[in-house]
Amino acid sequence: MNTNQRAPGRGMAADKIHIIDGSDRRWFLKQSSALAGLLALPPLVAPTRAMIPAEPAVDATQKQAITLKVNKKTYRLDAEPRETLLDVLRERLDLTGSKKGCDHGQCGACTVHVDGRTANACLLLAVMQQGREITTIEGLAPAGKTNGQEQLHPLQAAFVKHDGLQCGYCTPGQIMSGVAVLRDGHADSPADIREWMSGNICRCGAYAGIVAAIESVKKGDTIG
Repeated sequence: MNTNQRAPGRGMAADKIHIIDGSDRRWFLKQSSALAGLLALPPLVAPTRAMIPAEPAVDATQKQAITLKVNKKTYRLDAEPRETLLDVLRERLDLTGSKKGCDHGQCGACTVHVDGRTANACLLLAVMQQGREITTIEGLAPAGKTNGQEQLHPLQAAFVKHDGLQCGYCTPGQIMSGVAVLRDGHADSPADIREWMSGNICRCGAYAGIVAAIESVKKGDTIG
């Protein structure tokens, strides 16, 4: 009998025992122990972020002195960094014409002009508006009186004539946007007016009167 020949089944059993309890398991345990030891060692180089001192957090409630130019008047006041221009206008400067509707820049009730361009005051931080020309509905009409009455901007008069308002809550924002539409040459047709005024919502549905008022100013027919 050939002594090098394995008995049937014996070699397979030996191989199985070798796989389960042999050098492979001992190698795995050694490698696992070595890896665990490496993980337990302190890092040779500290993280870069830990080397840099953390910047002090900005206190959003700490007021700072700011200067705003609104309706050609200069206002100096203390404001929190988190205060919006709308809140400052209404609560600090008593300019309540700009209305707070959605407070998310979606309804247009708080529309003002900043450096001649329309902007939603609820989305602007007051501290960021220093050095800019801000115009609200209160500063739109020319100063002075006619026949004992306050003068109106032509578009304000047109809104009255064409019933461009009902409850009036959205009207200041509608007028401020309408003035910009006229000034920028976007009132060539009712479709253009509706498109460029689409950022201003009127829950009363006075859109027909709003478009008619803007059209009448475009044509030069405002009061009559």
